[in-house]
Amino acid sequence: MSRRTWIAAPATGRRLRWPGLGLFAALALWFAPALQGVEIERWDAAGGMRVLYAPAAGLPMVDVRLTFDAGAARDGDRHGLARLTNEALTYGTEAMDADALAERFESVGARFSTSAARDMGIVTLRTLTEPDWMAEAIDTLTELLAAPAFPEDDLARGRRQLLQALQRERQEPGSVASRRFYQLMYPGHPYANPTLGDEATLPTLTRDEVDAFFREYYTAGNAVLALTGAISRDEAEALADRIAAALPQGERAPELPPVPQLEGPVTERIAFPSEQAHIFIGAPALRRDDPDYYALTVANHVLGGGGFTSRLFDEVRTRRGLAYSVYSAYRPMAAEGPFLIGMQTGRDQTDEAIEVLREELLRYHRDGITPDELEASQANITGSFPLRLASNSDIVQNLGMLGFYDLPLDYLSGHNERIDAVTVEDVHQALQRRLRPDALVTVVVGGED
Repeated sequence: MSRRTWIAAPATGRRLRWPGLGLFAALALWFAPALQGVEIERWDAAGGMRVLYAPAAGLPMVDVRLTFDAGAARDGDRHGLARLTNEALTYGTEAMDADALAERFESVGARFSTSAARDMGIVTLRTLTEPDWMAEAIDTLTELLAAPAFPEDDLARGRRQLLQALQRERQEPGSVASRRFYQLMYPGHPYANPTLGDEATLPTLTRDEVDAFFREYYTAGNAVLALTGAISRDEAEALADRIAAALPQGERAPELPPVPQLEGPVTERIAFPSEQAHIFIGAPALRRDDPDYYALTVANHVLGGGGFTSRLFDEVRTRRGLAYSVYSAYRPMAAEGPFLIGMQTGRDQTDEAIEVLREELLRYHRDGITPDELEASQANITGSFPLRLASNSDIVQNLGMLGFYDLPLDYLSGHNERIDAVTVEDVHQALQRRLRPDALVTVVVGGED
């Protein structure tokens, strides 16, 4: 059984650009879509694969996005396994090595990529709708999903590349701070798993482990397929059936465990030879499907998400000159994702900067926001929201998010209405429920011990 709704989109779409893909870039300039509204339909394909489809006839192309519950949170104690498996999909099949795979996609102007994060493993394909070219692109994708080879030589190279990425991360104070921030926020929880893996486990990951991870998590039952572009509903159904049939059969991954609440403040300073100190302050706060999402979106815009107009920017940079930039964000995920404040400041200003951040946060938590701040933030958020639907790639990304987090189909179409419905009291109550200033993680990277 399928469902459908509509999401509003801007009357004039922005031009799409893909560096290195001259044909796609030219088409984007010639056929920039005028999207008055996008119809979303949802159904289950064979094997339980969830499908979200939105026609978009303005460009002769199709965007395909497969999202699997196969991020670093599924690593267990084999850190880096999710990332290595995701990257290993680019290594081809027994009959088609990595170079041949890339050549087949490039020969028909298609663009294929993979990526992974804490919650997700993602596979994307963009193809032109010229029948022979599209057929070749889809054939290549389904052959890969049906029988990835995970060759030993390529896996060895993949491990080395991830280890090199880890070495680069260790040289960046912001990356060091972020990694430790998640470890301290999520003790004993899968969200503490480092997305790149670590030096102890990466060299020991085996081909059998990669293959087993693929068979367990890259399944039809654990997949969300998002489709948009110049294809009909019947064509979308046929494409979904082909992809579902190519994938291993399997169940949806079990729900992640609850995130434990922090019992008190946690502070850690890490020495680093940098000119500036990198500071993260925050705590687990918000699931993607939490009803407080809209109130906290408005609240965060006031605190540090509104750029030059935010309280933190005004107090920390404009009034005190403690940082070039400062921001706050809620990052909702399948389980409680973090609320965080981030900034960089001179090493000799670190203590003062942290004190100012905490004072502003306490005032924000105690007093909430003003009616004028509410109105200005609502106008800014709703005015900029259409940019999230300004291209086919934006639309397919949002469709994947809706399906992955099992959100209602009117999540996007009702976004601005729900933002406008937020009241000052809604914000205050949400802050009391979701934010505890007495139980925050603070990580400072930079300066001496």
